[in-house]
Amino acid sequence: MATKKASKKSATKKSPAKKTTAKKSSVKKSATKKAPAKKTAARKVAAKKTVAKKTAAKKTTAKKAAKKSSTRKYSPAAGKQVQTEMREMKKGTLKSGRSGKKVTSRKQAIAIGLSEARKAGKKVPPAPKKK
Repeated sequence: MATKKASKKSATKKSPAKKTTAKKSSVKKSATKKAPAKKTAARKVAAKKTVAKKTAAKKTTAKKAAKKSSTRKYSPAAGKQVQTEMREMKKGTLKSGRSGKKVTSRKQAIAIGLSEARKAGKKVPPAPKKK
């Protein structure tokens, strides 16, 4: 009889423990459901800030474009110099400076044309500085 009572006591003790774990898990689930609501509110606020930044950026670029449209960066003579260098490259007669190798890159041909236009005194922005 003593063993039956001990087994009954252990059985009754185990069942309440199971109930408490079930309650805890339901509490955790409800807490996780509330968290996404906070995230969506934060996303809405962030979206409003980005829209405000974009409109401010558009206004500043419009002002800069209006100022820059009045002057040219490159003179027409500089454009003609680049044009002649491109023709030479397509023919295969354009050679690079020191090595004398044939130029095959379009970008390199443009760089050579702009460099020669600078030497001739045409209106061309300064070359990018090397680091």
